[in-house]
Amino acid sequence: MSKTILIVDDSLSLRQLVSLTLKRAGYDVIEACDGKDALSKLGGSKIDLIVSDVNMPNMDGLTFLKELKQRKEYRFTPVIMLTTESAEDKMKEGQQSGARAWMVKPFKPEQMLAAVNKLTMG
Repeated sequence: MSKTILIVDDSLSLRQLVSLTLKRAGYDVIEACDGKDALSKLGGSKIDLIVSDVNMPNMDGLTFLKELKQRKEYRFTPVIMLTTESAEDKMKEGQQSGARAWMVKPFKPEQMLAAVNKLTMG
């Protein structure tokens, strides 16, 4: 059974790039355009990993991460923050909120796959 990954980013082109990379590697992908959209798409279904941007309209990635971790069925779901944000305080806040990895854009698709594979092995 393939694993399902939720991609949360307000950039359509970035969502498509990440989605294509993951689908080629055999993952199922769900896309959301911001934190609110992502929360509405969870619906209790099994999500093996989430890749989320930080800076988005409606609900940013860190707020989404905090909301996600309040839900017991997603408390242990690994989250990779994929962002242009490299400020130390944002990274620390992401880590404290439950992010397992922090990747700065632009990224190489193979870096993304390596991180995803590592976090979905469990």
